[in-house]
Amino acid sequence: MRSWWAPLSVLSTAGLGSTFWWQKKADPVQTDLDSCKDPPSSEQSSSQYELKLVQVLFRHGARTPLKSIPDVLEAQWVPDLLEVPNHTNIDYVVTDLQGGPRPNALVEDNYRSKKLSGGTYPGQLTTVGMQQLYDLGVRLRKRYIQDVAFLTPSFSNKEVYIRSTNIIRTIESAKCLVAGLYQQKQTDVVSILTEEAEREILYPNYHGCKQLKLRSGYRWAESSTLPDIASDLQSIQSALGVQPEQHLDFILIRDDMVARETHGLPCPAVLHSWRARVEQRAVDMIYHIYDPANRVNLQLCVGPLLHTFLNNMEMNVQNNALIKDRKLFLYSAHDTTLMPCLMALGVFDMRWPPYAADITLELYQHRKTNQHYVKVSYVGQDQKIPGCSDVYCPLGGV
Repeated sequence: MRSWWAPLSVLSTAGLGSTFWWQKKADPVQTDLDSCKDPPSSEQSSSQYELKLVQVLFRHGARTPLKSIPDVLEAQWVPDLLEVPNHTNIDYVVTDLQGGPRPNALVEDNYRSKKLSGGTYPGQLTTVGMQQLYDLGVRLRKRYIQDVAFLTPSFSNKEVYIRSTNIIRTIESAKCLVAGLYQQKQTDVVSILTEEAEREILYPNYHGCKQLKLRSGYRWAESSTLPDIASDLQSIQSALGVQPEQHLDFILIRDDMVARETHGLPCPAVLHSWRARVEQRAVDMIYHIYDPANRVNLQLCVGPLLHTFLNNMEMNVQNNALIKDRKLFLYSAHDTTLMPCLMALGVFDMRWPPYAADITLELYQHRKTNQHYVKVSYVGQDQKIPGCSDVYCPLGGV
């Protein structure tokens, strides 16, 4: 029988330990899981399963664009778009992974080195984005506090682990999600953990992993030169009136277009007729960049992160004292994190993840057999992992 992570066999603990210099090789984990039985049908009563652990990887909320399309109608990204709703405020602190001072944020420093028309910085979480993450927190609250009494109604650092990329929009997104999840009720100051850029595993790290940069860094530039994409790019640049020497690609166009639409800001009329093609070509580009047919590329992109998910579940199965009381792991990240994860899981739908999209991994234990299962959902919809006969997929297996 294949387990939930069978499509990710190349991302196994042993492989990761020898590939990434910042990852220590983990000891093999021995479990007494019976992987020879077929999983019960998802149509059977959910009371057969006891929820043991939840992990949520989510994209930040709506933000200002990373870069405006050159030579076209400028949107006014004014500071009023970044006002913080009172209901998203909580008492929180940002630290490094050991609880020390927050590392320097080189990516954020780069954003702050330039301004958009209107006076705000690129890549900043907006009021709309804050509400989106608050709403995601409310959805998680309904599922894990109201519908099933899995989490306690008040935040506790013992029960919840929160990690974010060291970028303001993802940190603020995590804060807003927690505000929605716990309705500002907390027994502890919320700790949001971050890592320095070179050691970050919450996105494909081209700066921290030399192998990744050597093997696929060039594919970013190459993706715009693929015949169909290059032809469409030339056509849309001409339609927009963008000079050929301007650096432009479909990912950049999509980013600015979707940001404008989300905030009700004017968009060049040409983009309305091009919208579907822009979406398609942006996904085509990212698919070429990550190249899911090449398993090593996915290993280098998200192997350490998927290893972390698996390790969290294995520690729960072992009842490891280090996470004995932990029930929820939250990871605040990016679209460029979710897409290779979806590809590695075999459930990428060839659509760009929307703002506040989430991949949720639930670990269950069958009440009679004691076997552990994993259920994966994306934006609230259960996903059937290739090779598994049901959405409840065995944690162990061959």
